[in-house]
Amino acid sequence: MRFFILALALLSFPVKAQDITIGSKSFTENVILGDIAAGLAQDSGATVTHRKELGGSRILWEALLSGEIDAYPDYSGTLFQEILEAEGVSSLEELRPALARYGVEMTDPLGFNNSYAMGLLRGRAEELGLEKVSDLNAHPELALGFSNEFMDRGDGWPALRQSYGLVHENVRGVDHDLGYRALQSGSIDVKDLYTTDAEIAAFDLVALQDDRGHFPRYDALFLYRADLKDRAPDFVEALNGLSGRITAPKMIAMNKAARIDRLSEAEVAQGFLKQEGISITITQETLWDRLLARTLEHLGLVALSLGLAIIIAVPLGIMAYKKPRTGTVILGLAGLMQTIPALALFVVLIPLLGIGAAPTIAALFLYSILPIIRNSHAGLNTIPQGLLDSADAMGLPATARIRHVELPLALPTILAGVKTAAVINVGLATLGAIIGAGGYGQPILTGIRLNDTGLILEGAVPAALLAIGVERLLHGLEILVRPKA
Repeated sequence: MRFFILALALLSFPVKAQDITIGSKSFTENVILGDIAAGLAQDSGATVTHRKELGGSRILWEALLSGEIDAYPDYSGTLFQEILEAEGVSSLEELRPALARYGVEMTDPLGFNNSYAMGLLRGRAEELGLEKVSDLNAHPELALGFSNEFMDRGDGWPALRQSYGLVHENVRGVDHDLGYRALQSGSIDVKDLYTTDAEIAAFDLVALQDDRGHFPRYDALFLYRADLKDRAPDFVEALNGLSGRITAPKMIAMNKAARIDRLSEAEVAQGFLKQEGISITITQETLWDRLLARTLEHLGLVALSLGLAIIIAVPLGIMAYKKPRTGTVILGLAGLMQTIPALALFVVLIPLLGIGAAPTIAALFLYSILPIIRNSHAGLNTIPQGLLDSADAMGLPATARIRHVELPLALPTILAGVKTAAVINVGLATLGAIIGAGGYGQPILTGIRLNDTGLILEGAVPAALLAIGVERLLHGLEILVRPKA
């Protein structure tokens, strides 16, 4: 257990190799803004890392407060309604002192308001005569699909439903970008839009008028740690220099370049900076560089979590075998851990271990222990009693019996549990990308966001091959150690 805690502590310790770390949320516009900030940091002479697609607003905010990132793009309405709701902040003038109490500063607005809107296909809107959000009340049969974050935000679906008295029951959460495909296929009728989304024009959507003024302004801006002014003053000055320079048409054009024209976010950010007189090259990985980096990240997550699980779970399995009453508790707790939804466990661990590899390894470790404990316990329990009696007749003490007789005989079953845990880990490790752990989940997330099947396969195929390879490797090891008789 000490080794486990030490390993997680080392992974949680802030790495100082990089001067500036930029974060961004898991949607295209925010990634572009993050790349713009990374380009400015690079131009200022700093060494920069951009941790892309780190999930929703809360994850980024907590990462900023803990120092795991130094800056990230956000929106005033999100800060009012979601992050600082308890502070009662409702204007930009009140926002600065409220942020300062957390050791955070902000730029002035960048120049565009990316608000929420309810939208649907133009043909469907004309067919039903929908122009305003309040018109939805006349059609309670419509299927509504909202981004997962919007389902629970302070300014999201619960508040919208109350503001407009909406009675729709067919309401589901769906990834924001996948929601556009759901609209086109007819799986849903209405979804939440970001008003600077390129898909509104590309897919001929209608944004319903917010006739009761439910949504506040969502002025884009950057948040950054106050100590960044001392560590990287040139970058902070450049970041503040963006204020008022990114208009709504510019942002929509950049979103279109990435979402519709399929340029990378780095290329889009580089093009914007060039227009602003900053000529830099934002480094982009080649396919093979990406595959190598993601493979090493994925292997690291799986190997460390599995190694820790073996060290902890095998002794627990032995204890469960030796002490049946205690074993009932051990197996029950391990089984209970398996009932926790994986994504929930990943996110719950963030306040304890931060973002990145540490919470991912902890979650994978917890999911690995049940199959190893259970197989260790089962393998020991299935040893023929005659062999145990023979060991006792030879006068072997308990420790020698477990070491020389019971464990060797139970080893094939124990390894089968390790094999099961390893294959589970390879699959679940892809979820770590949501909280910044990298691995094969990173291209999968990006591919889903950009509707790019090639990127999805870039992560899914190697993950499947790795799972098969690990399973075959451990299966071979299982055959080698199986007693011949």
